[in-house]
Amino acid sequence: MAVGGARKGAKPSSWSLGQSEADGVSRAPPLCPEISSGGETSRADRPTDMEVQCDSETLQALRDVANRLRVLSIRATCASNSGHPTSCCSAAEILSVLFFRVMRYQPNQPRDPSSDRFVLSKGHAAPILYAVWAEAGYLKEDELLNLRKKGCLLEGHPTPKLPFVDVATGSLGQGLGAACGMAYTGKHFDRASYRVFCLIGDGEASEGAIWEAMGFASFYQLDNLVAIFDVNRLGQSEPAPLAHQVEVFHKRCEAFGWNTHVVDGHDVEQLLRALGPEGTVPGRPTAIVAKTYKGRGIKGVEDMENWHGKPIPKDRAKAIIEDIQSQIQGLAAPTPPSPTDTVPPADLSEIKMPSPCGYKLGDKIATRKAYGQALAKLGRASPRVVALDGDTKNSTFSDLFRKEHPERFVECYIAEQNMISVAVGCATRDRTVPFASTFAAFLSRGYDQIRMAAISQSNVNLSGSHCGISIGEDGPSQMALEDIAMFRAIPTCTVFYPSDAVSTERAVELAANTQGICFIRTSRPDTPVIYSNEEPFTVGQAKVVLQSDADKVLVIGAGITLHEALSAAKQLAGEGIGVRVLDPFTIKPLDVATVVSNARAVGGKVITVEDHYPEGGIGEAVFSAVCTDPSIQVRQLAVQGVAWSGKPAELLAAFGIDAGSIATAVRSFLAK
Repeated sequence: MAVGGARKGAKPSSWSLGQSEADGVSRAPPLCPEISSGGETSRADRPTDMEVQCDSETLQALRDVANRLRVLSIRATCASNSGHPTSCCSAAEILSVLFFRVMRYQPNQPRDPSSDRFVLSKGHAAPILYAVWAEAGYLKEDELLNLRKKGCLLEGHPTPKLPFVDVATGSLGQGLGAACGMAYTGKHFDRASYRVFCLIGDGEASEGAIWEAMGFASFYQLDNLVAIFDVNRLGQSEPAPLAHQVEVFHKRCEAFGWNTHVVDGHDVEQLLRALGPEGTVPGRPTAIVAKTYKGRGIKGVEDMENWHGKPIPKDRAKAIIEDIQSQIQGLAAPTPPSPTDTVPPADLSEIKMPSPCGYKLGDKIATRKAYGQALAKLGRASPRVVALDGDTKNSTFSDLFRKEHPERFVECYIAEQNMISVAVGCATRDRTVPFASTFAAFLSRGYDQIRMAAISQSNVNLSGSHCGISIGEDGPSQMALEDIAMFRAIPTCTVFYPSDAVSTERAVELAANTQGICFIRTSRPDTPVIYSNEEPFTVGQAKVVLQSDADKVLVIGAGITLHEALSAAKQLAGEGIGVRVLDPFTIKPLDVATVVSNARAVGGKVITVEDHYPEGGIGEAVFSAVCTDPSIQVRQLAVQGVAWSGKPAELLAAFGIDAGSIATAVRSFLAK
């Protein structure tokens, strides 16, 4: 990827767009509403060098940039014979104004922590984002012609393989949540002046995740966040539900507590006024509802249906490009303003617990509580460690972190999808090491966000408590029984399943320093401490917790079932049957070498037992590990079918994963 250097009115208290109601654009709200200081930074304290001080030449230069972006987007999608040029063209003026007048950044340093951030939530418009960075001088224009081609980082939708992309987008509705995480980090953790801008398609505004994020931003008064709705009327297969009803968008955004402006999205002067400091209100995030036209500038295509995701036919492209170029007066792009303050680089040194574990062998403590204690302890070691929760903090025990480090705790309430996106946003540019927690069952609601976090190359840590039927009386809606399978399928994910307080504390410390997504599965019941405080733990290294030379069967369990396996082994020892017990610690990566060597040592008989459905869990991980060795036989004990409410011991027995069931399975295995 080629990299180069960057190329080089009055202030009304309210203003009219000069558009009629027939045009579908209403009078904008005042840009300078009466506000109370309330301890917030006043507008006078904000940078003012771009407060509608654009002369006619600058305005024309921005129009020229917008049309060059259109041309580059059309050329790139024609070269690849795929892509979304019409979705790009509706946003051309928006991106021109943002990147060449409003946003403060260094074009040759895309990940400068002091710079403003931009999230392209409508990720299918990626070609125009690439065109922006070519216009800024970071990319060579010829590189755009490799769009979507093998070996080129300019993929169909943006990913952080590119230095100017912070989060992957393309699965619609997720960009604003990530932008909320960036804005929260800027305001409350970095305490810096950088702003975060997110471009949202009107079609994706049907996603509930957008409105979860809107509520979050308003509640936390993220006045450094700007969401721009590109209301171009047309979705993929038909018009978007609100079409050009911009006033409905306006009312909805205002109802969510946002400072909202309605603008003609192709009028650079209106965009400048709304996007600049004059358009902001202290204590309120800003929404720009921009009425645009899909395919703007493309004759015969503009505002027409059935052009989504289709390149311009090559026999028409030349004439269309020439028509757009005829409107360009040849003015150079304005130089983007520089950041106003300096945010120091992140400290990327290893985060270590400030003191050894302090548990006693045999003491009983739930791993969910040990998680909270470990997280609070890790927070003492580094100010980069932050915690998020979905209104379950008194159950996940992340509340212990909140009590000790309240300034680094983010309550996301019952909006798990948004919580995951916010955590991903917090982790961008290595500003924080986030740990987000809720019941493991509820993380399944945010699986798409988790999947996209992997594509974002995010280093986010997720803790799921209340796993399995061992939670007891709460019943099946609260029981996570598919979460291991879910996270094992994520390519960048490490799956921790600690079985006591010591291994939980080690899992938290390891997760903080492990690249990619980490999932820590914790349990509700109190279980005894089985490891000494000095026991070392490593990702991908299992522990053999019970063994003898006379062992006949290897039993592999984790969490509650590891303790059931130990109880079964004790019972069978009285019958003269030796059982070896293995704790995998991480289900992914699984310690294949230790599993295989111990399976062979006991004669090839292996039983896996898990508080999880059989599909995708510990048993299938072990099957995969030993499948090439025909001498090893594996039997799987797992939860079959939908559970019900009951006492934990009753449910473990009913579903065949308690100590008695394990002992019966061992006897049966040896009898064959």
